[in-house]
Amino acid sequence: MSMSRAGGTRQRLVVIGGDAAGMSAASQARRLKDPDALEIVAFERGHFTSYSACGIPYWVGGDVTDRDQLIARTPEEHRARGIGLRLRTEVTEIDADRGRVRARDVDSGADSWTSYDHLVIATGARPVRPPLPGVDAPGVHGVQTLDDGQALLDTLTRTRARRAVVVGAGYIGVEMAEALINRGYEVTVVNRGSEPMATLDPDMGRLVHTAMEGLGITMVNDAEVTKILTGDDGRARAVATEDAAFPADVVVLGIGVRPQTAIARAAGLPLGDHDGLLTDLAMRVRGHENIWAGGDCVEVLDLVSGRERHIALGTHANKHGQIIGTNIGGGYATFPGVVGTAVSKVCDLEIARTGLREKDAHRAGLKFETVTIESTSRAGYYPGAALMTVKMLAEHRTGRLLGVQIVGREGAGKRVDIAAVALTAGMTVEQMTTLDLGYAPPFSPVWDPVLVAARKAVRAVGQRP
Repeated sequence: MSMSRAGGTRQRLVVIGGDAAGMSAASQARRLKDPDALEIVAFERGHFTSYSACGIPYWVGGDVTDRDQLIARTPEEHRARGIGLRLRTEVTEIDADRGRVRARDVDSGADSWTSYDHLVIATGARPVRPPLPGVDAPGVHGVQTLDDGQALLDTLTRTRARRAVVVGAGYIGVEMAEALINRGYEVTVVNRGSEPMATLDPDMGRLVHTAMEGLGITMVNDAEVTKILTGDDGRARAVATEDAAFPADVVVLGIGVRPQTAIARAAGLPLGDHDGLLTDLAMRVRGHENIWAGGDCVEVLDLVSGRERHIALGTHANKHGQIIGTNIGGGYATFPGVVGTAVSKVCDLEIARTGLREKDAHRAGLKFETVTIESTSRAGYYPGAALMTVKMLAEHRTGRLLGVQIVGREGAGKRVDIAAVALTAGMTVEQMTTLDLGYAPPFSPVWDPVLVAARKAVRAVGQRP
């Protein structure tokens, strides 16, 4: 066995980031390599490891009562498994030429260098904070990490008034609006788009808009925030647009996230159009044999459009970590790509999408047909049957499925998984009509809503010359 940079024959794996991708990689590598063969050192700048960031809105809203319920594995559990975890330690520099990283103790400010044989970059994503006056004022919160969620809850606990403004109406914005409604706040959502949920086409986003207003949420669309107004105490007091100001005792930024790749960029590592790290199928950073990356800091291949995308989801991050850990541990695994599946809810309204939107298909140079149908979650005569709307995109002439969007009540959201499997398999809408899906009146009409849309799409594709 060759000598390692860390000295001796034992190699060292350094992991930057202690959440899903980073600690999944560390844990999987540890399963495959014992401590005599591989030392593992993980740096995490926050207080927590291996937690569900996706669960933060439900913790803030009170559906999850205890923060610790979101933690899959504590720092102590990781250390007991032979992972040298260093909390409150931020990696500030990667020296790829010499195989080392510089880390700073957040509390003391002390710097130190650590060498590596393998490096995993799992730095995640950061909430978008536009350079607006007042955006850094107390009372303005981004929500990406467990520390962020705790800071927001601390503000909500201290705040007696009950007015909240959410900036942005994507998944984070919509979920935080629901959380604040559940806590008794008067909620206004300020959205620069024409409709909420830009991950949907506008006609489907309009259904979400109507439902949010029905819950008592004030929707302000086509509005660009210009500044956060502050009071004499310096705290946020209102969110201003060009035309109006909306009073706020707390402001939540739900504009979205960007890959956190500043140190990777400074190290000269390859980034894509969305500032995410670019990797090969094994999740190795392109052009670097011993550097790996996964989670919200990377770009992934969209299997439908053939383009690189940035998608921040815990499902992908955990898969990336497993693949990286397997490869470092001497096994073999790859991550072929995604079809862009996501599901969310606002109170009892379920929102789901997979594949391409209309503008994605246009951007990819595809010709397509769209169909939209209304159906029910169960047989119409069975108690509790609820309406859902399904929109489907199919490629012109070939009939290849390109995308599906679903908005409805109970039983709507997870139906998108039927389409996700069909997209991954490259099925046509005609092939979908013969899928042998489960049926009983409490679960579905005789023709499942997704198959109703597929039948209509077959006709649409066939009707055009």
